[in-house]
Amino acid sequence: MSVLIAFLSLVVEFALGYPDWLFRAIGHPVTWFGRLISFLDLSLNRATDPDALRRQRGVQALLVIVLVPAVTGLCVQLVLLWFVPLGWIIAVLLATSLLSQKSLYEHVEAVADALDSGGLDIGRAAVSRIVGRDPETLDRAGVCRAAIESLAENFSDGIVAPAFWIGVGGLAGGAAYKAANTADSMIGHRTPRHEAFGWAAARFDDWINLPASRLTALLIVLAAFLVKGTDPSNAWQAVRRDAKKHRSPNAGWPEAAMAGALGLALAGPRSYGGVVVDDIFMGEGGRREADSLDIRRALTLYRVADYLLIGLFGLVSVVVFVV
Repeated sequence: MSVLIAFLSLVVEFALGYPDWLFRAIGHPVTWFGRLISFLDLSLNRATDPDALRRQRGVQALLVIVLVPAVTGLCVQLVLLWFVPLGWIIAVLLATSLLSQKSLYEHVEAVADALDSGGLDIGRAAVSRIVGRDPETLDRAGVCRAAIESLAENFSDGIVAPAFWIGVGGLAGGAAYKAANTADSMIGHRTPRHEAFGWAAARFDDWINLPASRLTALLIVLAAFLVKGTDPSNAWQAVRRDAKKHRSPNAGWPEAAMAGALGLALAGPRSYGGVVVDDIFMGEGGRREADSLDIRRALTLYRVADYLLIGLFGLVSVVVFVV
């Protein structure tokens, strides 16, 4: 049943997204998880404690962050499937809140639209909503590369990974993944405050994203066979050559596939909070002078790869129910 819930939630969320009126009314699972994470961070992460104790408390916090949503999701799904007529429909609708197909497309498209209609400053403002790097350091090509990198990485983290874990563990698996991924984004940083406390969250997020990042790269390579003007062979070569060179064990896979397919050089040196991160280029040898047209080509590639993901879950659902 979990695979079917994952498939149907992908279909529904692709069409409807997460309605703004619902977000205004009750928030979003990410905001709920964020409140829990902030509470634990403020309660357990004390600057006066030694690093060993802060790391231990970070492990304890991670257990709470993962187990509370997992147990809640499991109980909700069991009640819906066992006691509520057509409860599986409600389970599907709840699962859609863990995906971000529609919003990801819209946020990245907004960067291309901003550059085309308002110029560099408006483009910087638009891209600052989806990336953490310093927007004022980006020229037009840098804004475009940042948007494409965010598209590739968030396709993995925001869509493929939660769909995978919903398919494995239903609402419990999807909620646990989303909570852990939110924890990584909030406390999994190498800063004086979170170097020790956020260590467990960062490492756990690396582990749970391993399967999705590889699958995402494969989907992008396959999509390149279907999108005019993209190169599947170069995408595959970039993945094999560059993905493992990225400082993240996961982000390099979708970024390398996207870079190779589009003939671009993505990642590389970037500035976060005034600190330059000297990373390896994905798609080494590709163009660095990206433009809004490249963002739109990347969006087409993403859309086709997303179709393939939905089709894959549909096929697995048929196989599971037939067998």
